[in-house]
Amino acid sequence: MTATTPDAGSAPADSAYTVGDYLLDRLAELGVSEIFGVPGDYNLEFLDHIVAHPRIRWVGNANELNAGYAADGYGRLRGLAAVVTTFGVGELSATNAIAGSYAEHVPVVHIVGGPSKDAQGTRRALHHSLGDGDFEHFLRISREITCAQANLMPATACREIDRVLSEVREQKRPGYILLSTDVARFPTEPPRTPLPRYTGGTSPRALSMFVEAARELIGDNRLTVLADLLVHRLQAVKELEALLTADVVPYATLMWGKSLLDESAPNFLGIYAGAASAPEVRAAIEDAPVLVTAGVVFTDMVSGFFSQHIDSSRNIDVGQYQSTVAGRVFAPLEMGAALGALAEILTERGISSPPVASATGQQRPAAAPAPARDQALTQEMVWDRLCDALTPGNVVLADQGTSFYGMADHRLPKGVMFIGQPLWGSIGYTLPAALGAAVAHPDRRSVLLIGDGAAQLTVQELGTFFREGLSPVIVVVNNDGYTVERAIHGETAPYNDIVSWSWTDVPQTLGVVDHLAFRAQSYGELDDALIAAAEHQDRMVLVEVVLPRMEIPPLLVELVQPMSPDGSRRR
Repeated sequence: MTATTPDAGSAPADSAYTVGDYLLDRLAELGVSEIFGVPGDYNLEFLDHIVAHPRIRWVGNANELNAGYAADGYGRLRGLAAVVTTFGVGELSATNAIAGSYAEHVPVVHIVGGPSKDAQGTRRALHHSLGDGDFEHFLRISREITCAQANLMPATACREIDRVLSEVREQKRPGYILLSTDVARFPTEPPRTPLPRYTGGTSPRALSMFVEAARELIGDNRLTVLADLLVHRLQAVKELEALLTADVVPYATLMWGKSLLDESAPNFLGIYAGAASAPEVRAAIEDAPVLVTAGVVFTDMVSGFFSQHIDSSRNIDVGQYQSTVAGRVFAPLEMGAALGALAEILTERGISSPPVASATGQQRPAAAPAPARDQALTQEMVWDRLCDALTPGNVVLADQGTSFYGMADHRLPKGVMFIGQPLWGSIGYTLPAALGAAVAHPDRRSVLLIGDGAAQLTVQELGTFFREGLSPVIVVVNNDGYTVERAIHGETAPYNDIVSWSWTDVPQTLGVVDHLAFRAQSYGELDDALIAAAEHQDRMVLVEVVLPRMEIPPLLVELVQPMSPDGSRRR
């Protein structure tokens, strides 16, 4: 067979069940009902099968990077996502997004349409290749940023698909499948049984020894919990919530795990960020008689540059496959089993810790009066008013920068999900990710918070929002350039400047017809815009929020002060 394929709009050439159909059926089995991507000649015939599939829908994107970001946002809500690109040029454009999904534990299946095996066998200089006859350069690149890879061959394609998908589901990280045109159309049989699940991740002996050690350390002490995003990724939230209801348990999260737990509850301490934490939060975590850290990964930007002080002798650390008690390691022990065991210990001991006043021993301050309507906006005003506007079900995506750190220390209403990318930190990520999140759950309104510089990178997907019938609220923070970079180094340097856009005109330019757009420089203008957004749930609403260049959230100030331009910590 040759590498030629039918036109994108044609029906599959053969009605026989194919390897491509098998892959799609397995993805549907795992809960994928939409696939993101960009067409290219090596994937067009496979896209015909996506369009014809009864349970999967194609969502085309403006470019492959955006498609990868959208799949990431979708995967965070659905538990698995898929993106399709073409060989070489397409897959490399998506590599940044896939690497971010790997860093942040998001299961995304990257399907790459490749030249036919016959064409590869000639070792000729095919388009989209490097021209040297080696068609596995990009497969080798993928090994660094995916948990499993496969270059599908006809004889083993179905088995390899199952292997990659199983690893993605288990490890909660991306996988890579190179699907050549002739392999995609190769006849095969549908799956006869469900994709096997990994079992046996907990040793009864390890669990028993863990319970004994944890019971001894806990004794009659109050337990305090610090949780992070891996609890969500590993689907152990219910077990963690059971632990928190087994007694009066104060708890906090890192910024990475924000909204993992109810931030409106009286036992919520706040956000822990090492030396950048509020003093009462830092004391509650670092001085806890017994501290349970659940799914915690300390990164530089969420720990105040590794300024956390956790006493290992009073710490129970619960990880994905192992847990430690005062430094003793117990494995193999899955997170859900360990959290469930800790809840049982609290329940069985038959005593209850006394209640706490707002978990920090202090009453919450009364709400401050609203600013005057003509008052110029500040960071604090913007985030305070946005928090007031949020309702249960909202999915808030805050791009890395003033948006993320401005919202990080604000308490969210129960039922609001918060998404950021503080480890990978790729600016512009959240706009396409908001699209993916909205496609994943169209009944949950997405609220995007993004800086003007970041939005310029990925703004093309505004048109896709409209085409998909979605109605996000998009807040563009116009502070005239790269404010985070200005705070770190080069406050007046030309490389931190950007071209000024007319943001309220952008949606219509990108094909959005029925929408609302506002420019807010005062508190009254912001208030009016957010009231209109609440009244028009069925329309896209863009709000350009104008702030001074160096207006920076206090938490971000605390974090960047010790930071050198090379990313290290100043001494």
